[in-house]
Amino acid sequence: MARHILQVRARYMRYAAHRTKSHPRFSTLAPTLALIFVALVWGATFVLQADALREYPLYAFLAVRFGIAALILAILQPRIFAKLSVANVKMGLAAGALLALGYVLQTASLLPADMGGTTPARSAFLTGVYVILVPIFFSIIKKKLPDWGVRVGVVLAVAGLWVLSGLSLSGGGLYDWVLGDTLVLLAALAYTAHMILLSFATEKHSTSTLAVIQLAVIAVVTAFASILTGEVAGMPTGQTVWMALLITGILGSSLAFVVQTWAQKTLAPSRVALIFVLEPVFGGIFGWSVAGIVDVRELIGATLLIGGILSAEIIAARKMDKTGESYQPALEGIPVISKSTKEQAKRRRKLRKRMRRKGAGDDFQI
Repeated sequence: MARHILQVRARYMRYAAHRTKSHPRFSTLAPTLALIFVALVWGATFVLQADALREYPLYAFLAVRFGIAALILAILQPRIFAKLSVANVKMGLAAGALLALGYVLQTASLLPADMGGTTPARSAFLTGVYVILVPIFFSIIKKKLPDWGVRVGVVLAVAGLWVLSGLSLSGGGLYDWVLGDTLVLLAALAYTAHMILLSFATEKHSTSTLAVIQLAVIAVVTAFASILTGEVAGMPTGQTVWMALLITGILGSSLAFVVQTWAQKTLAPSRVALIFVLEPVFGGIFGWSVAGIVDVRELIGATLLIGGILSAEIIAARKMDKTGESYQPALEGIPVISKSTKEQAKRRRKLRKRMRRKGAGDDFQI
């Protein structure tokens, strides 16, 4: 009986693989374009938020943005309320607190220049540093050297930060480093802690439920911060503020998460990682286009940073392709691997070995 089930499953796998191979372009084109659009929206949010913060207070903006995002995602995923378990709530509250810290720091970096803010382009590129920090901290936790791709990425990223900072061995001092740049790097550390925490999610945690809880936590935390700091906000007014709120809240958070969850069921991890690296690229392009000028040193530093991100993330993702692992969708940025997907990959490898021993053939995909 068990052998019969394995043979039937093998025939189904061969049929599914044949269907996918017969039309590979159509099976991956739609999710690829969808994720590119998500990366484009995320890149545009740096400029949109910088413009909105000139007219509306920081904490109130984040509270409204993530309140809208939580509401929309709850409407799109109504089944989340049936999964409000203690485990989901605990994980969601902790992850939401870290994510709130990251968004506050990152958004604060986009305040006007006279308040120490950096440019949208620099904020976009420096935010991507967390992609390299995540595997470094994972290596520390596991007490082993990081992969060679990560080591190359660290060297390139440090070189990029050096160039962006304007640090000179002869002149001394950081002649182009502002408070906003420091805030972005602190935000990258908060995003790193958030990603590492999410990596401990298991099968008992609902991805969509965790997402809504995190969005709601950010909205509540920033609303309290707005009240405690005495911000004079009121109802948002003006086309610039509302455009930023709707694009970042609906397209950049709630709908982007739904698109990620759908697209990552089809695309290989290496392709997902490559597409998400476009986020800081788009952010830099939008930022430079608004500024009307591209600083040569900033361009060189950004190129080195992107090279480091590609080295650290794409090489790791290609290994995931071979082991059959997949990404866990995150609210924004490049996701991480959850324990559940690692366990599923192990089960798939065991099933493949069993079917080969049973003589079911190996011309199918799992």
